[in-house]
Amino acid sequence: MSKKVEKKHHQTFENLKHTTDDGMEFWSSRQLAKVLDYAEYRNFQPVIEKAKKACENSGQPVQNHFVEMHEMVDIGSGAKREMPSVGLSRYACYLIVQNADPSKPIIANGQTYFAIQTRRQELADDETFQRLKEDEKRLFLRNELKEHNKQLVEAAQQAGVETTLDFAVFQNHGYKGLYGGLDAKGIHQRKKLKKSQKILDYMGSTELAANLFRATQTEEKLRRENIKGKTKANQTHYEVGSKVRQTIKELGGTMPEDLPSPQKGIRQVERDQKKLEKK
Repeated sequence: MSKKVEKKHHQTFENLKHTTDDGMEFWSSRQLAKVLDYAEYRNFQPVIEKAKKACENSGQPVQNHFVEMHEMVDIGSGAKREMPSVGLSRYACYLIVQNADPSKPIIANGQTYFAIQTRRQELADDETFQRLKEDEKRLFLRNELKEHNKQLVEAAQQAGVETTLDFAVFQNHGYKGLYGGLDAKGIHQRKKLKKSQKILDYMGSTELAANLFRATQTEEKLRRENIKGKTKANQTHYEVGSKVRQTIKELGGTMPEDLPSPQKGIRQVERDQKKLEKK
């Protein structure tokens, strides 16, 4: 049932999207407010202001993501009135759901949808990243994941995941969520890797990006909700992994366990990179 609800929510967010004549996409703040379960638009306006502040703090021009506009709104008995609204970029929507009421079930699905969509757009817009070859992308993302895994370990420890064995169990819960029930050993077997080959070192850039998102969102959720206890931490990791998997499915992507494994491990990629730099 929950998966059907998530799928409906993701389709709703996608269906709300408008496109201008020149191909720019945007969402209406009034329409988004209704979907996010705000009965009164005036109660949603403080959330928009918080999102604007977060946009400003991130170094992004607010006017590029929040555009004042007017739209016709139903006021009852078939009548309509022109009311002020805001045209929102995908990034603006992401900031809004991050600052919205977390007690509303649809908010969590909105966070997943807009976060992954925003990340995809960031990578698509990053010309430098797009010019990188696949191995260079892998190296970049693997290093990012390595750093974020350190932060994930720290957040997990604060939640009560203390021993090396505890963390292995915790990590497997995240994998099971993202890989449809497969743990690290199962992924290793599915990818037909040798015993000495680590799964993270034999992932392509798409698979690494999914795992990076799983790690960063789990860390943030553990800290944000001040989750305590190994059982709750494990469940949180599983749920985040599952949501990332569901979003990949909604976007028509390939499941991570079905993505091909590169022939070169990340260490070989690093050696090749160093040789090129010397030349």
